[in-house]
Amino acid sequence: MFKSIEDVETQFAAQGYIADRTLATTIYLAIALGKPIFLEGEPGVGKTEVAKVMAAILGTELIRLQCYEGLDANTALYEWNYPRQMLELRLEEARGEKKEDIGHNIFGPDFLLDRPLLKAIQYQGDSPRVLLIDEVDRSDEEFEAFLLEVLSDFQITIPEIGTVKAQQVPFVVLTSNRTRELHDALKRRCLYLWIDYPTFEKEMDIVGSRVPDVQEELSRQVCGFMQLMRTRDFYKKPGVAETIDWALALMSMGSNELDTNTVDATLGCILKYKEDIEKIQEDGVGQVIEKARMLRERMVRQAKA
Repeated sequence: MFKSIEDVETQFAAQGYIADRTLATTIYLAIALGKPIFLEGEPGVGKTEVAKVMAAILGTELIRLQCYEGLDANTALYEWNYPRQMLELRLEEARGEKKEDIGHNIFGPDFLLDRPLLKAIQYQGDSPRVLLIDEVDRSDEEFEAFLLEVLSDFQITIPEIGTVKAQQVPFVVLTSNRTRELHDALKRRCLYLWIDYPTFEKEMDIVGSRVPDVQEELSRQVCGFMQLMRTRDFYKKPGVAETIDWALALMSMGSNELDTNTVDATLGCILKYKEDIEKIQEDGVGQVIEKARMLRERMVRQAKA
């Protein structure tokens, strides 16, 4: 799949994702060792995007299991198609089949609705599917324990049918925003990596890759402003996704540089809570732009040094 760690970086870059050396190494080793990768970090730093890029590189399907409080095994694994089962029972009765024979076939594969985990495990294609278990920290501890069992053996037992074992083990990416601590047992099954906010230089590369038509000076101003935003005590600090969205928004408005009116009008691209927007407005948008300019110039000097 990948010839080297450098090949991981190259192929990710070709998909518009700037993977640093640590992330590229983790992905390379995950494939070599056949292990899932567990990515933690703040929202919007590119954790979910790793799975999407992997699916694009492999030319395979991305199967996403979005975790939430109350998620149970049936929803993640499989469910029986009850309306179809009831219809089959009525059809068998209408055909005049013997009472003892009615319903013998309604717990077979034809009546099974496969959910993300089963869909990923029973796949038999040439390239492994990519299984994204997104925001696993939002699930309950009971589901976390169940997930640990599935990731250990990559097999599922359906009482009415039997055991389904993966012929082609999927490439698994688990993500967490660290809203709660997960058990060590789950992390031990994976290669772990914390993805932090990018540096100024890396964010410039990301914007250049995802928004290729953006002017360099505007990109520099946007990235410098976002670096400053992440030093503030916000309820929700903006991630890389917000940087890309903001750059695209500014381009669509024909803006070539940041000014008070433009920034004030587009704060909703960056900040997602009323209280955070009010903090910036109370400080004065013009003063914040000036602080961002000073921070940006310092970062540029440090990079050259």
